[in-house]
Amino acid sequence: MFEEKTIEAFRKLPTPFYYYDLDLLQATLKIAMEESTKHGYKLHYALKANSNPRILQTISKMGYGADCVSGNEVSRAIENGFDPKQVVFSGVGKSDQEINVALAQDILCFNCESLQELEVINGLAAGMGATADIALRINPNVHAFTHKYITTGLEENKFGINPWEFDAILERLKQLRNLELVGLHFHIGSQITDLTAFKNLCVRVNEINQWFAGQHIFPRIINLGGGLGIDYHHPDDNLVPDFKSYFNVFREFTELLPGQELHLEPGRALVAQCGSLITKVLYIKNGVNVNFAICDAGMTELIRPALYQAFHKIQNITSRSEEKIKYDVVGPICESSDCFGKSVLMPMTQRGDLVAIRSAGAYGETMASQYNLRDLVKGVYSGEI
Repeated sequence: MFEEKTIEAFRKLPTPFYYYDLDLLQATLKIAMEESTKHGYKLHYALKANSNPRILQTISKMGYGADCVSGNEVSRAIENGFDPKQVVFSGVGKSDQEINVALAQDILCFNCESLQELEVINGLAAGMGATADIALRINPNVHAFTHKYITTGLEENKFGINPWEFDAILERLKQLRNLELVGLHFHIGSQITDLTAFKNLCVRVNEINQWFAGQHIFPRIINLGGGLGIDYHHPDDNLVPDFKSYFNVFREFTELLPGQELHLEPGRALVAQCGSLITKVLYIKNGVNVNFAICDAGMTELIRPALYQAFHKIQNITSRSEEKIKYDVVGPICESSDCFGKSVLMPMTQRGDLVAIRSAGAYGETMASQYNLRDLVKGVYSGEI
């Protein structure tokens, strides 16, 4: 919860805005790095979670690499302090222009998802007189036990190379002289809270790694992606994810071969809890069955509830009423899906109250839009208000 002096500072600011607790961010980054370093793992922050420059500068200073899924993310990562040789470029649909951007920066590697993509990167690299280091992103057909929209490692998903393609891929790679195979890459989904999913991934990765070894191919990088979830229901009780248990799963179940490195790509787990969307109540509409608290933030600022039916803890941080009332907390957008939460129990709420929508540091600002010609809102940072 927020200190009173922070709430008083909020009252003086135009709403809505994203509030970032940089102290919490740094503490989370420190714990994750310390726990991963115990095992020699290398971490690449997934920019798709939050690409705010202040957030990126904080993360890059802590020694993290970057996981990017667009050419603009590659550029922004490097502009904000990430070492190009710690940048990986993922994504099922890289354009020629984006590939050229990454080739010019001489990044660590491209995580490649199809034979055709390999051929395109080879041709573009040849045109530059360069060699591109690549990892094969493989679809392991492992269930992530998460929302279907953010599951990425099943055969029905669009991502990755399927095992029945391995022979053709390796045969073609012999002819692609401007590619160097340096890794195998996997990613099964996001907001994973059941660590069994990662155990199952490790078992499958071991099988695939051994298959490649049987072909006398020993990639240096084994990248198991990201996906560790956070506690959206009880953010104050679990501000920092259990990174120790997370990394221990890989220590216990991954069988690396000599000379191989294990890489991971956390995103949400690092930044989600440090961010809140602060919004002001514009109107209260009391009905027979439903009371609405209509706020000045909407799905344009935080689309997760509308897109995934995702839960975020919602708190009225200014009301001092002891009376509790259930509200549907909604925004101003002309869509009935513009709803942050239904039947949210809050102190009696009135026009002008401030509401905090918690755990919004991941996939809030990066997914914001200007639908209804709304302005993109800004970030506010702890220590600066």
